[in-house]
Amino acid sequence: MKHFRKELWFNLPTRRGFVNITSELQSCLRESGIQEGLLLCNAMHITASVFINDDEGGLHRDFERWLERLAPEKPYDQYDHNGYEDNADAHLKRTVMGREVVVAVTAGKLDLGPWEQIFYGEFDGKRRKRVLVKIIGE
Repeated sequence: MKHFRKELWFNLPTRRGFVNITSELQSCLRESGIQEGLLLCNAMHITASVFINDDEGGLHRDFERWLERLAPEKPYDQYDHNGYEDNADAHLKRTVMGREVVVAVTAGKLDLGPWEQIFYGEFDGKRRKRVLVKIIGE
């Protein structure tokens, strides 16, 4: 069995945002040479997420509003975690959106549904964060 590991780095200029990383993951898959197997992609920071959904701006705005209702950023003093930091809401948002995705690799391609795309979700940005890509297979 072959394996491949790479880190992708992100530094969003805003506190929150979504980045379509599907093409970067397809590039990693080509670089790996693996034709059949599994691709794992996970955020290596507890205030960021990797998830699969549709690449549609209205949906992303819906996610933003929905997450902000579930875990509003402000007032900061509503959270016990906030003291040294002001990012308790980002931890909660990450928990809802998830840490990772696992995607089947078939015939050298990501085996995604017709509308599925892979996203990096940032909930406490303005600093460098990394995402792990691990591919195993033949």
